[in-house]
Amino acid sequence: MNGPGARLIAWFRSRTRDVPWRDETDPYRIWVAEVMAQQTRMAVVRERYDRFLAAFPDVDALAAAERDEVLKAWEGLGYYSRARNLHDAARIVATDLDGRLPDSVEGLRALPGIGPYTAGAVASLAFGLREPAVDGNVRRVLSRLHDLPRPAAGALEVRARALLEATDAPPGEVNQALMDLGGEVCTPRSPACDHCPLGPDCLARARGTQAERPGRAPRRELPHRTIAVTVVCREGRVLIGRRPEEGLLGGLWEFPGGKVEPGETPRAAAARELREEMCLEAELGEEIAVVEHAYSHFRITLHAFRGRWTAGEPCGRAASDWRWVAPGELAGFAFPAANRRVLETLATEPAPG
Repeated sequence: MNGPGARLIAWFRSRTRDVPWRDETDPYRIWVAEVMAQQTRMAVVRERYDRFLAAFPDVDALAAAERDEVLKAWEGLGYYSRARNLHDAARIVATDLDGRLPDSVEGLRALPGIGPYTAGAVASLAFGLREPAVDGNVRRVLSRLHDLPRPAAGALEVRARALLEATDAPPGEVNQALMDLGGEVCTPRSPACDHCPLGPDCLARARGTQAERPGRAPRRELPHRTIAVTVVCREGRVLIGRRPEEGLLGGLWEFPGGKVEPGETPRAAAARELREEMCLEAELGEEIAVVEHAYSHFRITLHAFRGRWTAGEPCGRAASDWRWVAPGELAGFAFPAANRRVLETLATEPAPG
């Protein structure tokens, strides 16, 4: 056989890629890898994958862990809902499924956080099922191969499944080959078409439309928010609070603060948040840091101030969601990226409180 599938597999087998789970067969480890790799640079995943599995070597260990432990191990990977869903799903697998991941797409899709791509990847890689796994890289490859301007997910799944059916190689290998091709050759900009094993079959290349495929939605300006927080010290301890489980950065810890209102200075906002939202009085000191950070749907500028507690006790959230901790203990908590940048600027011991 000398069709596109055969050339794709020959290309894939002729090179090696530094991916720690490339030859993995354990469904749990494959699942963790696929969840980690979504929306995260491969270099970051390589760094964290072994560390995460050392902490939680199997689904029972992950299920038995505390939420804070899981979020701390995930720190730096971003999109923390993935970690929460992974943890919730592990508890279901350990409790209701005798510690074994489902070996069908339908069973996998029933678990929290597992969508079409993850279900297809785990089903094909771990269980050898002939199921497609269409991520962003595969979407780009198939869009160019068939010259599809803005293909719907269903249309891409049909194309991917047809390629799987026409290829004798194991389905997990075909899926991996497509992902790697999109990541290394069929790149978003300046694709290396002369080195592509699918070049002879690529309609976009033949028509000169590869730079336009797949079509992109117009980029919109990300809204911007200005945030003010205070590193409040009291008798040598620092106040931190846990974010609600639901929503952005759920379950992570942060310094008290909130949005700067129109016409308000960051310093005034920090004092107001402490007084009105936290029932605390504090003397604000120097500005520690100004941090710029972008999330998927908005950007922030975070202003952080030192503060010395003078009166009051935390209110506004459950008492257990606020803690006074020693500076040396802060490293044990999972913080959002912007708050971590504030931590990095702090001296070993905060200003006396």
